[in-house]
Amino acid sequence: MLETAIVREGVIAIIERSGRYLTITRSQSVIAPGKVCFPGGGIEAGETPHQALVRECFEELGVLVEPIRQLGTSVTPWGVRLYWYSAKLPNEDVTFQPNPQEVSAVTWMTRDEMLAHPEALEGNASFFEKFEMTLQADMKR
Repeated sequence: MLETAIVREGVIAIIERSGRYLTITRSQSVIAPGKVCFPGGGIEAGETPHQALVRECFEELGVLVEPIRQLGTSVTPWGVRLYWYSAKLPNEDVTFQPNPQEVSAVTWMTRDEMLAHPEALEGNASFFEKFEMTLQADMKR
């Protein structure tokens, strides 16, 4: 099996509350427009994945998240190494201020809703296959 060459790196925030995951619908001006996915984005030069996660969530949602831990990594077929992080919001009553250049909607979805959504980004299913059990174990602590 040939290994995929890494062309860039990105981070993904997994934020769960009462059995629902924080999701965004991507704006029409970004890669994969209109797709439903977890918040996240590219790692910039000189950033750690942890720093990129905080920055990307602030840029997309207008809130500072707290990364809890790295759940794992994956590589997309197009060469992006993704760092998957569990994260939490600053409080239960947080008000999102989505950046309309990047995000057209912010929603909370169950696993099944995400997987069944017609505009779901393929990476959502990868998360559930690879990292959901790790996330659930963390939440029981």
